[in-house]
Amino acid sequence: MIHDKLNRKEDEVMNAVFTLANGKDRVLVTPYEIIALLPPKGDWDEEKLERILRALELDGYFELIPSDRKGEKMYVIHLQAAGLAYKRSDYQRKRSIYFKIALAVGSAVITFVIGLILKNLFS
Repeated sequence: MIHDKLNRKEDEVMNAVFTLANGKDRVLVTPYEIIALLPPKGDWDEEKLERILRALELDGYFELIPSDRKGEKMYVIHLQAAGLAYKRSDYQRKRSIYFKIALAVGSAVITFVIGLILKNLFS
């Protein structure tokens, strides 16, 4: 699953791009539209965003075509297979984490109950 390889900032950018695409495979956006959807604690600027967009393009999430509209920088983003499957893989990753947490809690409860039973048997 490619999604597991994304770092936190790449995941945030990919989530913003996917949100802006709104179910379409192509979207025309400005860097500021993407930055507006990113968490403010990331201290985002155009240069940092551009680096991450290029990295995501290299990973096969989308094709990035820089453009210009009336002097304003624009991006044409064409989602590829990995980009279109982003939300699905994100959902599967979260489900896997929740399952592992539930398994750990269940194991702890079972261990505690067995400990109580053994304590009562041998005391």
